[in-house]
Amino acid sequence: MIKKGNTYIALIFIVLLIVSCGNKTDHSENDVHSHDKDKQSVKGEMHHEEEVILNAQQFKELKMRIDTLSLRSIGDYVEANGSLEVPPQNEAAITTVVGANVTAIKVIEGDKVNKGQIVAYLSHPSIIALQTDYLKAFSNSEFLKKNFERQKKLYDSGVGSGANFQKAEAEYKSSIAMVNGLAAQLNILNINATSVRNGIIDQQIGIQSPIEGYVQKVKVKTGQYVEPQTELFEIVNTHHVHADLMVFEKDVHKVKKRQKVVFSVQSVPDAELTAEIYSVSKTFEDNPKAVHVHAEIKNKSETLIPGMYIQGKIQTDSILTKALPESAIVKDNDKFYVFVVGKKGNAWTFKPIEVIIGKKDGKWIEVSFPKEQPLNSMFAFNNAYYLIAEMKKGEAEHTH
Repeated sequence: MIKKGNTYIALIFIVLLIVSCGNKTDHSENDVHSHDKDKQSVKGEMHHEEEVILNAQQFKELKMRIDTLSLRSIGDYVEANGSLEVPPQNEAAITTVVGANVTAIKVIEGDKVNKGQIVAYLSHPSIIALQTDYLKAFSNSEFLKKNFERQKKLYDSGVGSGANFQKAEAEYKSSIAMVNGLAAQLNILNINATSVRNGIIDQQIGIQSPIEGYVQKVKVKTGQYVEPQTELFEIVNTHHVHADLMVFEKDVHKVKKRQKVVFSVQSVPDAELTAEIYSVSKTFEDNPKAVHVHAEIKNKSETLIPGMYIQGKIQTDSILTKALPESAIVKDNDKFYVFVVGKKGNAWTFKPIEVIIGKKDGKWIEVSFPKEQPLNSMFAFNNAYYLIAEMKKGEAEHTH
């Protein structure tokens, strides 16, 4: 009986041991599941007490842009493409009025020139011949003038005949017309008639720029013979460059003077240029069916060259509201966030705050905040996706 009792005790002990092991296994599995849930919580939610810290070197390498919020015009717009142009009075084609050889070229494409500045020199025997013709005509006119005065005195005193006086008068007036005509030709060639009367004969003439601007094209070579009316240079005054946009028929009724235009050019891809409409054409172009809209550029630069293709938007209905660039906003789950910027010593801190987005206009988005932010708050204007990735990475490492 004693052996049998011992056997019962041993069986009870074994059962208790198995149950105990089972409970330990359940607790272990529960711990694992609990740990997994915690990890999922880290991945799925944003802990707003966290922030990203960048040192000065990181801030520079990421090309971070920070600024305060300001009011921006956001609204409906009409898309319109076109090109940069200048008014006709701000373009000049320099030609020659006589056939001659190019002896010197004083400018190259891209040079800035002033009105009246000499851009080239021409020479030809015909230019010298014109000056000698003028000198002869002037000398002959001086002789005929004296003869006319003498015949007038004789006629007035009743000694000379009226026929001789009339002939002398006609010859003198004809010579004056000849002198004035040749002097006008010299003036066109930029030759000083007074110098010619003093016996100074120019062997070459200077070609002057009729306007201030930049040399757009040089169409001749040194030594080349050019026929009369040959175009030698093109000058353009880029100070008066403006946006020439084409608006399609369906949108013409929305466009009017003084509306704002926002556009970009390929030469300045990251810059947003602004203009204001000052003229809307009253006639349609046939191909495409559109009208020209001219807008004065507000923030001009020397990189703007007539003929450049532009892509623009004409704001037809807008409101002034707070806005941030698209690159400053990031979506996490069903909410949108931006980053408020602070400073700790030489380091920069970026803390996410919730934002409510509104209308989008190009790369800018209307924003408002559930909680009002101080007026001097600084915000990150770019790299929002990078900042949230860094913040979540830091949170995940913290949980481990």
